[in-house]
Amino acid sequence: MSYAGVPGVVETRESFDETTLVVDPARLVEACTSLRDEHGFNFLGDIAVADYLGWGEQEVAGYIGTAGGRDLHVPGSQGLARVPDPKPKRFSVSYHLLRVSDDPVRLRVQVWLDDGEAIPSVLPVWPAADWFEREAWDMMGIRFEGHANLVRILMPEDWEGHPLRKDYPLGGEPVRFSDED
Repeated sequence: MSYAGVPGVVETRESFDETTLVVDPARLVEACTSLRDEHGFNFLGDIAVADYLGWGEQEVAGYIGTAGGRDLHVPGSQGLARVPDPKPKRFSVSYHLLRVSDDPVRLRVQVWLDDGEAIPSVLPVWPAADWFEREAWDMMGIRFEGHANLVRILMPEDWEGHPLRKDYPLGGEPVRFSDED
């Protein structure tokens, strides 16, 4: 399927039988509206955020999995270290879409952000984005402009920071048994 007419697409990638459209964050709502109205992607399954802080700073070595799995008896990298391919920015936000029809199709729409950058909410396109965007804000600190109720959903309202970020401090958190300290 061709996605040439979708506005804001910066790159199209095919890997592991999955298509990913990398979209300019400023044109995210426009691209999502086009995918819903013109291409039939009528279901938003998930919004997933990944933090790539420190990505590519260390070399890695090991066996690489394939579609058929990993065979540990066949040499993979033979212990040779390599640096992972660089990422364009620190955070990726991936929207997992599905065209529910006789011929279902999955698609990932991905935007890249640096720390502190905001992206527009896709809530007007898919109302199911409400809780997904709130979770991404709560856990990773991704701000969605135009979201009517961007408040914490998993952590207490007075929690400081976003616990799934790679720069979030580990350990040393006091155990809270009630709201009284």
